Amino acid sequence: MYNLPEKTLMKKQLPKAAVYRNFNLNTADKTRFDSDVSRMDIVAEISPDTVTAKSGQDVNAIFVLKITLKSKDFDVKNLNLISKLIDQNIVFVLAFEDEAKLAVYHNRLFQGEWKNEADIEIPVVGYTLDEIYQSIITAIGDIEITDGRTLDEQIAENDRVAKLQKEIEKLERMAKKEIQPKRKFELHQEMLRLKDEL
Repeated sequence: MYNLPEKTLMKKQLPKAAVYRNFNLNTADKTRFDSDVSRMDIVAEISPDTVTAKSGQDVNAIFVLKITLKSKDFDVKNLNLISKLIDQNIVFVLAFEDEAKLAVYHNRLFQGEWKNEADIEIPVVGYTLDEIYQSIITAIGDIEITDGRTLDEQIAENDRVAKLQKEIEKLERMAKKEIQPKRKFELHQEMLRLKDEL
């Protein structure tokens, strides 16, 4: 399952009622959660007991939580909520009918693409659980770490670049619509300045 070592696999249902009871969810959270989630199962545990890797400085175990959805169109607030409530390193397998996608929360939510569930693979690469968890995050988030950065530094850099590109696209649209030459020139200069920052 998900190309994980046999020893990691397990099947333990996590009842929604237990989540509601143990974490005192308010009515709005319960309603939103119930409208999206059909069931939840812990399907794997990646730990020193189940793989040939040592505990990391930050990560001692990684749990794979399969969430069977009622629809592909789900509210990401539910995943954010689970990540905050359950103080563990969790890889989500979001499943709907015969399709699934991976998601992981690291400062923010990263999601993979929908594909046939049989084609889903969770990479277990590294000598420590810190390294394995980082490899999972980079695979799901399609993050390439460059220039000797840490994972967090690379995420911050990717976010900075994405924000600049969005701003450049906005300025390009404004410049196309602008009819005053002076204002058009100013917009073009601002675009060039932002491109230099990329």
